[in-house]
Amino acid sequence: MLSSACAPVFLIGGWQLAAARQRGGFDPVRQTISELAGRGATEPWIMTTALVGVGVCYVITAAGLATAAIPGRLLLAAGGVATVTVAALPLPVSGDSPAHVVAATVTFAALSLWPVLAVRRGSTPRPAVWLSAAAVLLVLLGWFGIDSFGGGSRIGLSERVLAAAQALWPLAAVLLARRR
Repeated sequence: MLSSACAPVFLIGGWQLAAARQRGGFDPVRQTISELAGRGATEPWIMTTALVGVGVCYVITAAGLATAAIPGRLLLAAGGVATVTVAALPLPVSGDSPAHVVAATVTFAALSLWPVLAVRRGSTPRPAVWLSAAAVLLVLLGWFGIDSFGGGSRIGLSERVLAAAQALWPLAAVLLARRR
């Protein structure tokens, strides 16, 4: 329970604090979370620490979410490890890092798909809820993908909406499972 509740706090609190500390301002609609942890950020340690915290929370939640099928739990844990990897591979001062992009792609894909693999007959939440969560996450992933590869002017917004939804779903799954 605690780990699933801490993930969105680390993530959203981390990006809020890191953005507030940026010299010259920060545009959360146009700029990505990775820029807050990148080598050109004012205090990159804030977002880096937050990302590590989120990744660890995902791994702990995956270990304890017994109502989810094992393949889904493994994919959630993989998303957590990939999140820590994103933190370990910060963006350079200028340009992209292929390794960072790969780690971020794995992270977003794993955290969008894990609910599909978490479905178990007779589970709580019900299979339809797991599949609905995955559908929403995949639509948000598609929006972020379009912004990422199409040069969208709202890449920061689409990334934050996706990442927040991915951080909140494990908490929702835990709360629904505890309700049972």
